[in-house]
Amino acid sequence: MKNNLSKLLIALLFIFTTSLAHTEQLTIAIAANLKYVFDDLAIEFKKETGIESQSVLNSSGKIATQIRNGAPFDVFMSADMEFPDGLYKDGYATTAAKPYAYGQLVLWTMKDIDLTRGVAGLADSSVVKVAIANPKLAPFGKQALKALDYYKVRAAIEPKLVYADSITQVSQYLDSKAAEVGFSAKSIVVAPEIAGKGKWVEVPPEAYNAIAQGMVILKHGSEVNRDAAVKFYEFILSAKAREIFAKNGYQLP
Repeated sequence: MKNNLSKLLIALLFIFTTSLAHTEQLTIAIAANLKYVFDDLAIEFKKETGIESQSVLNSSGKIATQIRNGAPFDVFMSADMEFPDGLYKDGYATTAAKPYAYGQLVLWTMKDIDLTRGVAGLADSSVVKVAIANPKLAPFGKQALKALDYYKVRAAIEPKLVYADSITQVSQYLDSKAAEVGFSAKSIVVAPEIAGKGKWVEVPPEAYNAIAQGMVILKHGSEVNRDAAVKFYEFILSAKAREIFAKNGYQLP
C-alpha cells in the first residue's frame, strides 16, 4: 500500500513539475529589427531565471493583427509605441507601452553603390530599385518615408520603391539583388551574422522621427504565464539588457 502511495505521489509530482516547466516557456512576439539581438537577450534571460523564451518574428503591424485575432503570445516587443499602445487601450495588453530601446535607420547595399550622399543619392540613375518595409505595417518603413520627405526626394524616388512586409524581407531583396539599396535597421547590419556583408550608412537622426520601440505584457501572458512574463518584462528593462541593446546598434531611453 505504502509502495503504491509513493508511486502515486511521484507520478503527481512529475505531472506538476512538467506542467510548471511548460507554463514557464514564454512566447515573445518581436518586431523584425530584433531578429538577431533577441537570441542574446533570451540566452541572458535564461541564465538569470532558468526560463526559456522563444520568439515569433514579423512586422509590428502584422503581429498586432495576430494578437487581436487571438494569437497566444505572452509579450510583444514592437518597433514603435503606436501598435502596443493600441493593444493596451483595447484590452489586449495588461501593461501600458513602455519604451525599451530606440531603433536607428540605415541605408544598406550589397552592390557597388555610392552611399556617401545618403538618402539624397537615391535619386541617382545608378539606383533603380530601393527596398523599404511597408510603412503601414513596419515603423522603420514609415520613418524611411519621413527621411525621403526631409531631403525632398520622395517624388523622385517613389517610382523606385519596392515594398517588403518587414525589414527582414528588405534583407532578402538586397540578397537576391531585387533592389540595389534598402532602408534597414542598424541592429541588422551590425549583427555578427551580417557584419561585413555589403556596406551601409546611418540616416541622420534629424531626418526622421525617433523610433521609440515599445513593449507590453499581453493578456494571454498575464493569464497563463504571469510570473514568467513579468520577469521577462523586468529583464528587458534591466541594466544587462540595456547593455545588450547598446552593443547591438540601439540607442537607450
